[in-house]
Amino acid sequence: MALLCAVFIMLFISCEAKLQLRKDINITALFAFGDSIVDQGNNNNLITHAKCNFLPYGKDFMGGNNPTGRFSNARTPADMLVEDFGIKKLMPAYLDSNLKVEDLKTGVSFASGASGFDLLTPVVASALPLSVQLALFQQYIWKMNGFIGEEATKNIVKKSLYIVVAGSDDLCNTYFMLKFPRKIQYNVDSYTNLMVDGASNFINDLYNMGARRIWIFGLPPIGCLPSQILRGGGPSKICVDEYNQAAQITNTKLSNKIHSLNKKLPQIELLYINIYDPLLDIIANHNKYGFEDALSACCHGGNEYLLCDNITKICENDANYLFWDSYHLTEKGYRVLLDQISN
Repeated sequence: MALLCAVFIMLFISCEAKLQLRKDINITALFAFGDSIVDQGNNNNLITHAKCNFLPYGKDFMGGNNPTGRFSNARTPADMLVEDFGIKKLMPAYLDSNLKVEDLKTGVSFASGASGFDLLTPVVASALPLSVQLALFQQYIWKMNGFIGEEATKNIVKKSLYIVVAGSDDLCNTYFMLKFPRKIQYNVDSYTNLMVDGASNFINDLYNMGARRIWIFGLPPIGCLPSQILRGGGPSKICVDEYNQAAQITNTKLSNKIHSLNKKLPQIELLYINIYDPLLDIIANHNKYGFEDALSACCHGGNEYLLCDNITKICENDANYLFWDSYHLTEKGYRVLLDQISN
């Protein structure tokens, strides 16, 4: 896969960039923050419904029937990126009790399923807020200072790549599903301002902790998630335009904010990653990408959270499905999406 990277030959189009990795850039560590897309198991020991350390999750992971807390049938985008960069095979969760120093040196995930830029989102879901994820990163720095020394730790922090995936839970759950209090307090325009302000604050905090290379992933077409089609797609079960429009509004504001921060913060290499258009294209032309079904889930949970459970019936062949559960892609879906982003 031709990798994206946030330094390099920047061709900004609407504050987005398609980049080729510069020959003199060597990414040796990658850290992830955000929600379930890159939660590698941090929610396993939380008292929350946003967890998946049980089958059928992980049914195809590392030999099969191996649930680790990853919200998919197998690997996540975080795993794929660290492998694509040649860093390691898999990205571990920071809260994994089996971590070794070598694991820490090459990067971990602090992400927590159902977290978001809105401070209310992780509270409602009993997930780790972004502020707590940053506190865990600070703890990581203190640990590494003891393991390898302050200078070596500072070098890792400065030269690593940081990915941030959040925002979908804010709109899907906190705004459109719960409605109270956010939909009473805000219209879509003002709520998306709140989200982008939260993203900006997070980026500034991460920058102040020493991070310089940061990728911010935009929102997908959330109205086409199986969960949202079930809730708002009507009898015809089609993508919900209202939800997709809210995601597009967020993405435009987020892209503009990132463009502004790139000018404001010295030495920062900040990149907005557009996943909305590539994923919408995969959904619209799913046969071309090798999927038979792009709007329903292989594993559709019967609970109110629409996640899989250990009594859920699953499809016969998950490779035919873009979506694993009602929110998350299959491993194949993530691989196709990442390849499209880098083309």
